[in-house]
Amino acid sequence: MTEPFETFETVKPEWIDIFGHMNMAYYVLVFDNGTYGFWSHVTRDRPQAERDEMAYAVVEAHINYIGEVSVGQRLRIVTRVLDADAKRFRLFHEMYRVDEGYLAATNEVLGLGFNLKTRRVAPFTTPVVAEIERIQHDHKGLPWPANAGRAIAISRKP
Repeated sequence: MTEPFETFETVKPEWIDIFGHMNMAYYVLVFDNGTYGFWSHVTRDRPQAERDEMAYAVVEAHINYIGEVSVGQRLRIVTRVLDADAKRFRLFHEMYRVDEGYLAATNEVLGLGFNLKTRRVAPFTTPVVAEIERIQHDHKGLPWPANAGRAIAISRKP
């Protein structure tokens, strides 16, 4: 089975907000680097001209902030494929503080195939679809993430 993808970051001082923890914008940056790491893996064997023309665009994202992250902490981003088809992929990222193994945040993203020349949504190339589908098949054996598919809502008690 293909294991989830991992990327690593160290929290920089300029990422810290006035409250002493990582600003929410940098969670997005760190998770986006995880998405790019996945994409780099999927396209690693593609010719440069093909990679220059075909990319992805994230069109939806949802972050759950679970715990604080501070300057200097090392982060491990674990990425898995939840779903995919010829034009889309749905990824789930988990951000861990490396030293404590503590889950700090999760992120779910929907990416679309995007042609950089036409600037329009387009199907992924056949080899990329095959690689994403292979990974998706392998990741189906992993436990479903608790925060996957969550929506923003205010719970009301009757």
